[in-house]
Amino acid sequence: MPHKGAALSLADTLSETAREIGAANTLSFAAGEIHADNTDAQGLLDALPESAAGKRSLVLGAGGAARAVVWALVREGAEVEVWNRTASRAEHLCAELGGRPATAPNLQNYELLVNSTSVGLQGEDPFAELPFETSHLQQRHTVVDLVYGREASKLLTAALAIGATVVDGLEVLVRQGALSLEIWTGRSAPVGVMRRAVLE
Repeated sequence: MPHKGAALSLADTLSETAREIGAANTLSFAAGEIHADNTDAQGLLDALPESAAGKRSLVLGAGGAARAVVWALVREGAEVEVWNRTASRAEHLCAELGGRPATAPNLQNYELLVNSTSVGLQGEDPFAELPFETSHLQQRHTVVDLVYGREASKLLTAALAIGATVVDGLEVLVRQGALSLEIWTGRSAPVGVMRRAVLE
């Protein structure tokens, strides 16, 4: 798993985003100093098909990836609730970054669903681990799964089957990677080229 907290601790200077999220995924080096940034938050927003402003959103998980997701969605103006298997972690995250903890979320109350847990990374059944059933997904939902691989995750496969809008973790990876590349090079990133390379 990424060492984003450790990366942050190595840096001499921090971007506001990295400091507030408490994690860094991009380090740059200049004048003998290490500067830390976090492109995960904006990468998520760039991957969404439309603005999250005003969207009722459920974030699953309370780890490092969830921190970036919650930070981004709160600042975009979404209504954010956070569920985690250990409720106290969700409560702690919300106290730090905003949003409200959710103990028994009902998917009918949300428009945007973001899985930032590791469920599915090893092929697990997400519906055995997460707080809803396949039948709770609706066509009006936008479902983001940060877990990615060669095939669509089981969560996204189920969402696609009922006609929901889906965002694969690979697209989020490409978007945050493009932002990192721009930090390193000072040039616009070729997002289309990067996306094709990942898919190939």
